[in-house]
Amino acid sequence: MKEEDEREEERLPDEAMEANTTEGTGGGYVVPGGAIGADSVRHLPGMYQSWFLDYASYVILERAVPHINDGLKPVQRRILHAMRRIDDGRYNKVANVVGQTMQFHPHGDASIGDALVQLGQKDLLIDCQGNWGNILTGDSAAAPRYIEARLSRFALETVFNPKTTVWKQSYDGRNREPVSLPIKFPLLLAQGAEGIAVGLSSKILPHNFNELIDASVACLRGEEFTLYPDFQTGGLVDVAKYNDGNRGGMVKVRARITKVDNRTLAITEIPYGYTTGTLIDSIIKANEKGKIKIRKVDDNTAREVEILIHLAPGVSSDKTIDALYAFTDCEKSVYMNCCVIEDNKPRFMSVSEVLRHSTEQTLGLLRTELEIERSELREELFYASLERIFIEERIYKDKEFEQAPDMDAAVAHIDRRLEPFKPRLIREVTREDILKLMEIKMGRILKFNADRNDEQIARLKGEIERVEHHLSHLTDYAVAWFEGLKKKYGADKPRRTEIRSFDRVEATKVAEANEKLYIDREEGFVGTGLKKAEFVCNCSDIDDIILFYRSGVYKVMRVSEKIFVGQDVIYVNVFNRNDTRTIYNVIYRDGRAGCNYIKRFAVTGSTRDKEYNVTRGTEGSRILYFSANPNGEAETVKVILKPKLRQKTLVFEKDFSEILIKGRTSLGNILTRAEIHKISLKQRGSSTLGGREVWFDRDVLRLNYDGRGEALGEFRSDDRILVVLQSGEFYTTGFDLSNHYEDNILLIERYDARKTWTAVYFDADQGYVYLKRFPSEDSEKRQNLMGDNPRHRLFLLTDETYPRIEVTLGGHDSYRDPLTIEAAEFVGVKSVKARGKRVTTFTVASVDELEPTHHAPSPSSDGEPSATDVPSEEDEDGQMSLFEE
Repeated sequence: MKEEDEREEERLPDEAMEANTTEGTGGGYVVPGGAIGADSVRHLPGMYQSWFLDYASYVILERAVPHINDGLKPVQRRILHAMRRIDDGRYNKVANVVGQTMQFHPHGDASIGDALVQLGQKDLLIDCQGNWGNILTGDSAAAPRYIEARLSRFALETVFNPKTTVWKQSYDGRNREPVSLPIKFPLLLAQGAEGIAVGLSSKILPHNFNELIDASVACLRGEEFTLYPDFQTGGLVDVAKYNDGNRGGMVKVRARITKVDNRTLAITEIPYGYTTGTLIDSIIKANEKGKIKIRKVDDNTAREVEILIHLAPGVSSDKTIDALYAFTDCEKSVYMNCCVIEDNKPRFMSVSEVLRHSTEQTLGLLRTELEIERSELREELFYASLERIFIEERIYKDKEFEQAPDMDAAVAHIDRRLEPFKPRLIREVTREDILKLMEIKMGRILKFNADRNDEQIARLKGEIERVEHHLSHLTDYAVAWFEGLKKKYGADKPRRTEIRSFDRVEATKVAEANEKLYIDREEGFVGTGLKKAEFVCNCSDIDDIILFYRSGVYKVMRVSEKIFVGQDVIYVNVFNRNDTRTIYNVIYRDGRAGCNYIKRFAVTGSTRDKEYNVTRGTEGSRILYFSANPNGEAETVKVILKPKLRQKTLVFEKDFSEILIKGRTSLGNILTRAEIHKISLKQRGSSTLGGREVWFDRDVLRLNYDGRGEALGEFRSDDRILVVLQSGEFYTTGFDLSNHYEDNILLIERYDARKTWTAVYFDADQGYVYLKRFPSEDSEKRQNLMGDNPRHRLFLLTDETYPRIEVTLGGHDSYRDPLTIEAAEFVGVKSVKARGKRVTTFTVASVDELEPTHHAPSPSSDGEPSATDVPSEEDEDGQMSLFEE
């Protein structure tokens, strides 16, 4: 939620506009009557420089930038001060609070009301009652006369202390207001701040309450700490470039998008600084531009965000999620500029510096409060001792005291009588102390009790000792103070924003192919507007296309509605940069009568609209055979030569797999020196690039080919991935990089149909623990290995062929020895839908896998199970195990 800029135009005072008849070169002038002439021009030298500087300084120091000591702008500080003055524990109308604040803030009720609503929406210093708006939807608060506010318990405990507050006169001199509030908490980092001044701006992101307290404790103990932003709107944040909040630092924020099903996406958390309305507008705009394909958007947001995105038929939900991050406000970059007021001037700091300053200030305030408390206790102890001496020694009954001619004589007499007892007192006796003794009423003297006085003195000495102990162990006291705050107020302030590394979304790869590419070979045009020409492929309006010509020239250009390319094009398609899997197989003739060469190459990048050549560039060169293979396939071609005298071979075959893949500038291998009549495809081949290594990055829950995360192995085109969730659900997928996976994955690996899995789980229907062995199934349909009851609980899942399992008993059966089970001997391999065999009727505390006594040999090529894997004939449900009684 952006804060109020708090910029207000200042009118120049009338004095500044008075005539100045002195000759000069001032920046401004006034022309009476509107006539311009030598006698009518009046120069105002220096007016702009002096008054504008005053205006700029005022806006920076008094309007837009927070103070480092309390993290508040003046209007916020004045609101809190006014609320403290009228605080009686009950709610006050916001209109009343605004009126009270106007005694200190000279800029009208509108700015005060807006600032108060923003403070209330941060849910830290102010308890709100009524409709205070919604930061998720952007709905505004009700009118000030309808809503109420009071200071929170946290604010009363940490923000105010008149004994340690430095005061100044209000703008009209009728009241006093704090220079800064004595806040004992890093409020600036908890709430964040944003403001725009003259030539200066400040933007500090909010942080988590509990993490700030932990960082303050670490700072007190001299330990290292790291702080990252946390937003009320939740979402995801990538802090790789946060740079400790320094000027120029940046974070990427994302909405949290989940799949309800293959046709519906749900946004449950939104990025910082945006509302559901602005987010939906950006989604609709992207849909209108054809970047994404959606059917409709439903906004069900109330207390929690719920935006449902219904996809058009045939649209990939995984690809749409990436497209939402690439083309809408679902992902945005937020830049920081941590600027604060310190020593009456702006200063740029890091988040760590702000927290250290706040921690040191809290330490100093706690020390000052303890010293004030000690001084008050010592004063109370002094007067309790002095009062006892005055009463027990019956100084008030002395004849000389009663007959004293004036007050000075009476004071002098009491001072003489107290002289023998002064060594017992903790400080000197002053005239004011004696005058205070003389004000004691007779009823109090008659009710004086020495035992109660002894108890009071003992209590005061104990309190003083406690305070002095805190002062001598001030750091430990401050740590306990922070930990007390966390214990009292931290339970309902968990981190809302998940810190995660974002994978880079390439817009060209996720843009919806909302256009169709056509080529008119006769006229020599390519584009998306040639509806009656030859269809090439689907594309997006931000794609690049690559064109190969019969002459051997190729170039890359931007997709457009219609562009002239010439009539010699032999191949056109969408171009993907850094694509090493697409291999071009070429046979070309060098010059008009030169050798014929064969080559294979990839095009990973090129300058747009620049011409390149796959031949040697000799005039008259010609491509005789061309193919583009998306996964490096190498076909076999049949070459027919033109008959020639004494030429023995007229037809031969050539396998492209015999040719190494090299760069596009390579010459290639000589295919034949004879003149070629025709080349035709003999047989399609398989990929020569081998399998592709695939990794799974748990930080971003995505597959990649870059070596990030855990290796899943080498995948060929027909290989699958097995995913098992912690809930027991499992399914298989392809290894496309656009796949999205859940964050509760138990295991993910390449699917192997020959594996036998062993599971130990608690069956909620039967109330017992079961063991089952089963092969996994290759199906994109989700199944649960334990059954449909959501109360089933998985203890163990392993793919060991001969697992050995230890079952530890608990509850009333914890005295029994653990059970050791050879799973392959205990139960046979059956369907995943089988319940398995009951392990025991006793209460099970835990299940662990032990080192197997023997391992399986390498699997046979036919995938047949070993003898021990043959299913047993015993009943899977009713038979008691050997370990039951």
